[in-house]
Amino acid sequence: MQIATPQKPKERPDNMVERIYQQLKDDIFEFRLLPGDRFSENEVAERVQASRTPVRQALYRLEREGYLQVYFRSGWQVRAFDFNYFEELYDVRIVLESAAIARLEHMALEGNQILVELKDTWLVNESDRLQDPAQVSALDERFHCALVEAAGNAEMARMHFEITEKIRIIRRLDFTQAPRVDATYSEHGQILNAILQRRTEHAQQLLHSHIQISKQEVRKITLHRLHIARQRIEP
Repeated sequence: MQIATPQKPKERPDNMVERIYQQLKDDIFEFRLLPGDRFSENEVAERVQASRTPVRQALYRLEREGYLQVYFRSGWQVRAFDFNYFEELYDVRIVLESAAIARLEHMALEGNQILVELKDTWLVNESDRLQDPAQVSALDERFHCALVEAAGNAEMARMHFEITEKIRIIRRLDFTQAPRVDATYSEHGQILNAILQRRTEHAQQLLHSHIQISKQEVRKITLHRLHIARQRIEP
């Protein structure tokens, strides 16, 4: 009697697209796919063990988000880094977050659940600070998004989140160095305390300085990581 071998459940199309999308995005974020690299849908399909249909859907999603360019006769290419573009997005962040801080001055802050969440995360003893770069990066992103959310303008929050998504590819590199993790805790704490004390102008100045420093650090780290990645693949 032959025993049937249980077959692996077939992956749902939506799940497959998401898996391929996340895999390619991780490849871009980790510089396994470098700016300027070209590839075909067939190459991706073979590597991720999928048909071209979900591969194409994942690629077009990344293209809409600005990570890839499509050339209809010669495949796909990872977009080159445009630091001027990223820096303009950082500047828009400063405008939106400064406006949010100004709105908070005229709102009841006691019992604001978003601010309570931020206090519990950032106003902690040094021994309680997280050190894992991925965790701190996610919390940093949440801090800035939460400031805008707390101001109560849904359209501002939506615009801010869209910018956050666009700069995530380089912003996360700010937390690959331990001193930047400690500095982020300190700077976020200072901004938060100034907001809670209704020292609006001071909070805005601290925020501006914090984002400017982060922008400069990210540019240096990105250039260094790209240099190392290119050296790794050169014969």
